[in-house]
Amino acid sequence: MGWTQLRLAVELDHGEDWMSQVERDVQRVTDVQLLRRMASVLGVEADMLMALPQPAAKRLRSPRRRASPGTLATTSGAEEDEDVRRRPFLTLAVAALGAGLAGQQAAHAEASSPLGGLEDLLLYGPNRLPAPRRDPSMASVAASVLASRKEFKSARYDVLAEALPGRIAAAGMVGTAEERARNAAQLYNIAVRLCIKVGTNNLVSITSDRALTAARQAGDPLVVAEAQRMVSSSWRRQGSLARATDIVVVAAEDLFADASVPEASRLATRGDLYATAAYTAAKGGDRSYAHALIKEAADSAAAAGRSSGLVDGIQGVALHELSVHYELGDAGRAIELARTIDPTALPTAERQARFFIDVARAFDQWGKPEQCYRALLAAEEAAPQEVRRGAVRDLAVGLLRHDRKLPGVQDFALRAGVRIG
Repeated sequence: MGWTQLRLAVELDHGEDWMSQVERDVQRVTDVQLLRRMASVLGVEADMLMALPQPAAKRLRSPRRRASPGTLATTSGAEEDEDVRRRPFLTLAVAALGAGLAGQQAAHAEASSPLGGLEDLLLYGPNRLPAPRRDPSMASVAASVLASRKEFKSARYDVLAEALPGRIAAAGMVGTAEERARNAAQLYNIAVRLCIKVGTNNLVSITSDRALTAARQAGDPLVVAEAQRMVSSSWRRQGSLARATDIVVVAAEDLFADASVPEASRLATRGDLYATAAYTAAKGGDRSYAHALIKEAADSAAAAGRSSGLVDGIQGVALHELSVHYELGDAGRAIELARTIDPTALPTAERQARFFIDVARAFDQWGKPEQCYRALLAAEEAAPQEVRRGAVRDLAVGLLRHDRKLPGVQDFALRAGVRIG
């Protein structure tokens, strides 16, 4: 048809990067309705689409042992070419038939991702990691937890991704069983948030499970509550919105009833949990429940602020409320709320960027591309690595589709990871 990947991606309401991965057979299409829509957009029957050969004759092959000099390879080039022509378009066929196949190409692509080290740790254990330069101590592990939090808050995701596997492994080497579990749980909680930023659902699921398992072994109610919030995020990203909401609501009430935790900490964490629940309920379209939950979150955060003098929780709830309005389709209310928030007062680069990205999404929903673009540029200025997220790429694709005349928008789209054909 002479289309670029971007053109087809726009027709399917997806990002160009996603479309590229589908075409290269490293991203499976798991939604049968999307498969049918793809066939309709291309003007073919779904059966015909599935029967097509691989789109590229020189696609990445499954890992094979290289032939030693002077020996013959086990498979000739002609046989490999024939295999490529014979092989059906598995990405789409697997989705349509519901089979659970995973190609070597997908594994290769994921291994080269920024989170390859974390994935290796989760799947194969610490033995594959480089040996630490020095033996860890309780002090060094505690410092690594603080460093990980700081790197996340400053949106230095590349540095954090590289360091986390070794830090998690070191946390399991020193201290009592409870101390090892607590430190590991805290690092796994940070790892979940990093995976959410990068957008790898498989790692979100397994990492949140590790976080909750370690937190329960440690027996720290606040760490357990944070891990439950991470598990809720995993369920939400898999589409189980009712269960995801229930997880954090139950966690909030269980924590609040635990008198062993200082009241200010219980209130602040309860506010975080209810804010997460409100956002999830909003994604499910439950307007009344979402508004009730965000009000409970705001009340809890305000009470924690009165008793401790901290405003961090109040700001966090306000950012969640902004997302709630957007998810419910209330772009006007979202922008109205955003105008009451001073982004320069937000304490971290990650929060500032998250604020501007949500503002951009609201302006996009409102049909105001110029304001959307300005908000995205502000997010990039606050935290450049935030613009590599899928949500930003999708917004950039929309801007390219509707208003390519915005100054610098194509360059921004490239920085966001959109391939412009």
